Amino acid sequence: MKHLLAGLLLLSTVSYADDVRIREVTVECPASCTFSVTLEHADQGWDHYADQWDVVTLDGSLLKSRVLHHPHDNEQPFTRSLSGVLIPEGVNQVKIRARDKLHGYSEQEFIVDIPGRS
Repeated sequence: MKHLLAGLLLLSTVSYADDVRIREVTVECPASCTFSVTLEHADQGWDHYADQWDVVTLDGSLLKSRVLHHPHDNEQPFTRSLSGVLIPEGVNQVKIRARDKLHGYSEQEFIVDIPGRS
């Protein structure tokens, strides 16, 4: 089955100094979906680092999370993937949101089109 990359739509370009910033998102869905998300954050060791990003439906249902188990102080921006994400029938777009250990979820979110769905 052909792998397709989804288009990206930035929901919010507001950037806050200590928030995680989502720089890029790609998705491939040959069966289940694999998301690759590039984050940027001023990680400051174990007490303040980007610690998770989520795939969420537009109505707020969590589909799957990618937990980040350590800081990336010297690796910015960085990309991590999450595979095996099952997208419910009828869902054509999802949101990607990210958080850091100290401040929680960033106000910035991405809306991503799911390949092969219109």
